[in-house]
Amino acid sequence: MKAVRFHEQGGPEVLRYEDVEIPEPGAGEVRLRVAASGFNAADSGIRAGTLPIPVTLPHTPGYDVAGIVDAVGAEVDGLATGDAVIGFLPMTGDGAAAEYVVAPAAALVAAPARTPLVEAAALPSVALTAWQALFELARIQEGQRVLIVGAGGTVGGYAVQLAHRAGAHVIATASPRSRAAVQAAGADEVVDHTSASVLEAVVEPVDVLLNLAPIDPEEFASLVGRVRQNGVVVSTTAWMTTPGDERRGVRAETVFVRSDREQLARLVALVDEGRLQVAETRHVPLAELPSLHEAASAGALRGKVVVLPPAA
Repeated sequence: MKAVRFHEQGGPEVLRYEDVEIPEPGAGEVRLRVAASGFNAADSGIRAGTLPIPVTLPHTPGYDVAGIVDAVGAEVDGLATGDAVIGFLPMTGDGAAAEYVVAPAAALVAAPARTPLVEAAALPSVALTAWQALFELARIQEGQRVLIVGAGGTVGGYAVQLAHRAGAHVIATASPRSRAAVQAAGADEVVDHTSASVLEAVVEPVDVLLNLAPIDPEEFASLVGRVRQNGVVVSTTAWMTTPGDERRGVRAETVFVRSDREQLARLVALVDEGRLQVAETRHVPLAELPSLHEAASAGALRGKVVVLPPAA
């Protein structure tokens, strides 16, 4: 089969499009014929060695997957050959930037019926990040005011939708390019961070500050002042400390997304009920994945990209 792997960590040039043996599933595992893998910023971090996630070399990236069950290992219940599934694969193991991938059965759920299978690869880890940030860490409630910084990104799109559907008043920061999409997702207010200070634009207190974007530490700390007493600050920027305010009881939480089958199944149900829209995607052939990593490293990547193996 064809796969993209790196045999050493480094820049995008370490990625190789090569022939690899088709893997066999072990106990508790299934093999998938990959329909698409989702590209995420963490893929670049793992490849470069800047994200401290241990992998065995050579390593195949692509931990978000959509595909068809092709073979079933021992001790697997609830999955059969021919099932269409999606999942967030263990980041330490080989990913889905290949024609086939072996996956733990416990990481997979039935794919949404209302969206093409290749598009569904855009759902798992990013939607789980939004879910865990809002419902596990922030514990948002109906009627609360939620400020989402970086709402124009893929995680932000899911976060705005989920917070809106939870009954929160959503204030989102976005550029002019993503303003319409953020409004369509359910934002009650949109702040153009390219032309206005978020601190000056958001004058009323918020219950939750969710940061999803690279942000200047001083600006981040100043925004904490907009969080009301006993509120919460949640951030995905694991490379910097999430600021809080102990004096006022403002909690600080950092998101370290994990695979959760039950949560992912709930997200799929929302998609099938028409209550959650899967992010729009751009398709890139597997052979061009090194170029995609190059674009991401140069900061030139926009929107959600899914990677298609040959003949997918």
